[in-house]
Formats: sequence, structure tokens, C-alpha cells
Amino acid sequence: MPPHGGTALLPPPLLLLLLSPLLLPLCLANAGSLDADAAALADFRLAADPSGAALSSWNLSANPSPCGGAWRGVTCAGGRVTRLVLEGTGLSGGAAALPALARLDGLRVLSLKGNALSGEIPDLSQLAGLKLLFLARNALSGPIPPSLGALYRLYRLDLSFNNLSGAVPPELGHLDRLLTLRLDSNRLTGGIDAVALPRLQELNVSNNVLSGRIPPAVAAFPAAAFGGNAGLCGAPLPPCGGDEAAQQQQPNASAARDCPPAAAMVAASSPAGADAPSSSGKGKMSRAAVVAIVAGDFAVVGLVAGLLFCYFWPRLSGRRRGGRRLQQGEKIVYSSSPYGAAGVVAAAGAGGGVAGGATFERGKMVFLEDLSCSNGGTRRFELEELLRASVEMLGKGGSGTAYKAVLDDGTVVAVKRLRDGTAAGGGGGASSKKEFEHHMAVLGRLRHPNVVPLTAYYYARDEKLLVYEYMPNGSLFSLLHGNRGPGRTPLEWAARLRIASGAARGLAYIHHCGRRGSGMPKLAHGNIKSTNILIDRYGAARLADCGLAQLASSPSAAAAAASRSAGYRAPEAPPPPRPWASHKGDVYAFGVVLLELLTGRCPGSELPNGGVVVELPRWVQSVVREEWTSEVFDLELMKDKGIEEEMVAMLQLALSCAAAAPEQRPKIGYVVKMIDEVRACGEEASPSHDESVDESSGVSDSPAVSEGGALSQ
Repeated sequence: MPPHGGTALLPPPLLLLLLSPLLLPLCLANAGSLDADAAALADFRLAADPSGAALSSWNLSANPSPCGGAWRGVTCAGGRVTRLVLEGTGLSGGAAALPALARLDGLRVLSLKGNALSGEIPDLSQLAGLKLLFLARNALSGPIPPSLGALYRLYRLDLSFNNLSGAVPPELGHLDRLLTLRLDSNRLTGGIDAVALPRLQELNVSNNVLSGRIPPAVAAFPAAAFGGNAGLCGAPLPPCGGDEAAQQQQPNASAARDCPPAAAMVAASSPAGADAPSSSGKGKMSRAAVVAIVAGDFAVVGLVAGLLFCYFWPRLSGRRRGGRRLQQGEKIVYSSSPYGAAGVVAAAGAGGGVAGGATFERGKMVFLEDLSCSNGGTRRFELEELLRASVEMLGKGGSGTAYKAVLDDGTVVAVKRLRDGTAAGGGGGASSKKEFEHHMAVLGRLRHPNVVPLTAYYYARDEKLLVYEYMPNGSLFSLLHGNRGPGRTPLEWAARLRIASGAARGLAYIHHCGRRGSGMPKLAHGNIKSTNILIDRYGAARLADCGLAQLASSPSAAAAAASRSAGYRAPEAPPPPRPWASHKGDVYAFGVVLLELLTGRCPGSELPNGGVVVELPRWVQSVVREEWTSEVFDLELMKDKGIEEEMVAMLQLALSCAAAAPEQRPKIGYVVKMIDEVRACGEEASPSHDESVDESSGVSDSPAVSEGGALSQ
């Protein structure tokens, strides 16, 4: 996509060097292969559509090239046929139809569902790039070919509603990228150990003749996915026969082990139990003796509990008070709220007394909406009401711990309790306090639809609390990486672009707040990462934790903040514990976030071969140099159609933002413009063809929404 104004995305030689590994295979693959594709399609037409009615547009004389856009259901990319989608078109060919398609070695998507194709599924192992294979609702027969296990790039496989028979081949267990597997409504027999795949999101093997135990790896899927197979057992279906016998024997065995016979109990309780005959009343304890023994046991337990309480209570009470001495003139505000979990909220007493030669002022809540252009306003409250609030911890980050607080009247706010030393006022001096208050005033002026607003703060020597507007829909991190397993709703491509655009706009606003004439200092965010991109109630992305990276005043606080943002830290950043923030560093971190959106990986995530992605940009560049570009993209994006060009454009933009040299990174305003251009192209192309391919994937298009919001991590 050519840029319209602004600096070049990458220097031309560097861009050609980066893209040359991608273009060379394309050029080599295009030479002399399109004619072979056209010949394969022609053979398929003769076998699958003898009358020529369904595929009348496949006419070599009228439309000599299948890539001209006139051939029904055919899509090309790079001069090769990559998609063939002919669903419900009345195709009825026999055994010779599908083998012709096995010659389309550039095919990525093959969907022929809803026809009347018959015969056996041929060897499709030549289609090494195939990602989506939908042959459902035909009349295919015979076994599932083991050669399907060679399609290692396959994400979706749907063979349901056919007449397939035989066992599920164990070779399907090699498809470790598979997200969807549908084999329902066939005549398959045997076990299903081969379907225990690690990344499955949709599974259905119902209405077959399968038998045996359901593998634990797929037991989380609903019972309907396995129904109609009389021989299957185990969770989520009823337990297998051996399991039932074991469950019936286990209670009896445990009862025999835990409850000895009554005669043995009497013998153990009676001094002459072993010698006295069971029919004699002399060897049995009276009811009064039993009551006395039970009462004595209770008395002993109560006495021990009382002693333990007296011994440990002073220590627990002292720990709750923060483990420090009270100084003269101070009073302590205790609360079960987590804002005092690591200590106390220290405030001056009524007389403003002196302690150790220093005077402490009474802490108070300072509200900031009067410093901004906001018209909404925030309900004011005192610290005591905040301490009485019902709270829930949202997460821990480098600068502190975030909580959701529900006030007495139901108002919900997010509160960040700054880590010890993570404040300019960490020393408690008057100048430090003024610096902290000035910094809060600057942050309080930030009001933008894509920035989480700071509404209030509390300052005391031992406590610094920041109050933000609460974001109810969680973070980008939770949407991308949370609950990666069965039942997860993937984050679709359009939603990822929308979030990227909103976050970029928020960052552009922060960078331009300090421009000449604004009356504000030059600002940088300093901690861009996916946990600090939150989603508000309207689904818009908002940046959190703005400006807090500059507050770290102790080595431990700075090191903690740096360790949690290691994968987003620019190469030129000084090593911890020195706090650091710059516009170029923000752009680098935002480039890493874009790569996170594209790859589905977060910095520090494990690779399939056991490696660790610490520098996500370097890993992406290494894959792009060595393999096909699509290898870096998130598997969950494979269900979205027609987005390859948009993803490649975003990949180039992300790599330019994450360039090792700061001078090669674009400004954030240019990044916003490029993202908007990609979104505009996607909106123009979104109503296009092949909508039914998404339906067959069985995955919802709506983005996942977490239950709890978060301030930041």
C-alpha cells in the first residue's frame, strides 16, 4: 500500500531486502504453473459437471485465464489458484472429480460442501499449503485417507454428513494446528484417540459407530459432540463400565477402611472388651460414659483453640497494623480494603503534630476534573468512603496494584495503589510532594476518547492512590491471550484493527499534548503494552497508565516496572532501574503491540519447539526471512476471509515501528494514517465473496469480552 505523504515506511533497500524472501518463492511458483491450474480445473469440470450448467463460466475460449475473475468460485493470488469455493452448486461427479483438484498445489481454501460428489477422498498430500478443507454434505464414501495427516497447515477440516466408513486414521493426530474437526454423521468405527489435538476449538464426531473411551484431552467439549455413538463412554458421556464398577467399589472400600465394625469399636473402648463375650452386658459402655467422653473431647479441643488464639492473635494484629511503629502526631486509618493491605494510610492528627522533626499534613482526595475540559464531572468522595468500598483486585503491574472499587451508592471506579517508591513523593519531602502534585495535574488534563482519564488522587507519606474511570471490558491482553482453549471466542480481524486504531489515536494525542503553545510539558506514555490497552463500555480502546513510568524513584520499583515490560522496551532504553520514556520508545512498544495483534503471541511466550519469544520483532523478522509470511500470523485469523493483504500491510507497518534504529521509526501520526488506510481498504472489501466459508468454520465473529475490567497490568 503506497503511503500518502509522511516519511517513508522503510528505506527502499531495506524494504526490498526484507521482502525479497517473500517475493522470490512467488516468482518461482508462478512460472508455468497457472496453465497447469487451468488444466486441473478443466478436468474437474468434466468429471463434476458433465452438463456444464453449474460451471458454464469455466470456458477457456471465452475466459482463457481462471484468474480473470470470471470463473465461478475461483480466486487467485500471486498468479496461482488459491481458493476454490463451490458450495451448493449441484456438482455430482464421481471418483474422477476430486483427484483433479489434487493437482492445484497452490490451493489454500477448498470448499465443496452441499453438493452430490461421490467416490472416495483422494490423496491430497500435494496440497501442502491447504488451510481450509470443507467437503461436508456430499455422498463421499470409503475411509478417511491417512494422507490428510500430511496437511500440516490445515486449520479447519469438515467431512460431516457423508458416507465415510472405517476407523479415524491416527495420522490425523499430526494436525497440531487444527482448530475445527467435524466428522459427524458418517459411518466411522473404532476409537477417537486421533482427535485429541492440542488446539481444537470445535469438535463433532456425533452420529457414527465409534466406540471406546473419550480421551481426556477433549473431555471439555459438550456431550452433543460425541452423541449418537453407542460405544463411546467417559466424560462428558456416562462413565465406562469399568469406571462404574470402580466407583461402586470405592465407596464400600473407603467405608470399610474408615468405619470399623461396631464390635471392634466396643472392644477398643472397653477395658475388658477382648475377654468379655459379645452377649454379655458387662463389656459394653453405658450411655453416660459415652456422653462424658464426648464432652471431654470437646473441652480439650476448645482449650487448645483458645490457647492458639491467645498465642497468635497479637502477632496477626501487629502484622495487620503494617509492622511499623506509630509516630507521635500520626493516626492510622485501618480498613479491610486492599488499599491498606501492605501497610496503612498515614495522615496527620487533628493537631498536625510533629514526629521525628517533620510535620505531616492530613492526606485528602484531590479531584482533577476542574483541570480538564471534561463536562461530565466525577462524584466526589472522601478517603473513608473509598476504604469502605467493596473491592476486587484486577491485577499487579510495575507501578502498583489495580483494584475495582464499588462505593456506597454503587459508583464504580478503578484505583491504582502505587508501589512503594513508585512516586516522586517517595521521600515524603515538601518538594517531592509538589513534584507529585504537579505531575498529577498534568496527567489530569489528559482527556481523550482513547485515554483512560485520571479523575482523582490521594497523597500521604505512606500511601499514594490514583483514581481512574473504570473500564468494564478488560484489556487487549485478556482478549488476545485469555482462555485459549475449547469454547474461546477469537478476536476477529476487524476488532483488532479497531483496537489498534483507537490505541494509536490515544498515543498521538498524548504525544501532541506537549506541543508548543499548549501550556503542557512534552509527554510520553512510557509503558505501552497490551495490558495497558483497555476496552471501555462502548468497545473503544483506551490507553491506561499514562505517565506513571516517570514516577519510579527507587531501584526496586523501576526494576519491577521494567521486568513487566521487557518485551516492549526499545533497544536504546537505558537499563533498569533508570526510569525512561520517549516518543520513539512509545512507537517501538506500539509496534510490538501490533505484532502481538498479528501473531497472537506476547513477548515471552513459548514457541512450539520450546524456544521463548523475548524480542517479538526479531522473531517475526527471522520467520519472514526464512519462511512464508503467513507463518507468523495468528491461527485464529485464518477464519477471516480476504484479509491477507491487510495483514501484510500491517506487518510492514509494525516492523517499521519496531525498527532497531530510532530514526527509522515513523511518527505516531503517520502510524494512525496508515492504520486508517488499511481499515478503509478492509471496509471496502468486507462485503465480498465466499461468506459461506466463515459459516462452516463454526466460530463466532464477535470478539470475546472479559467479565472484569482492568485498570492496567
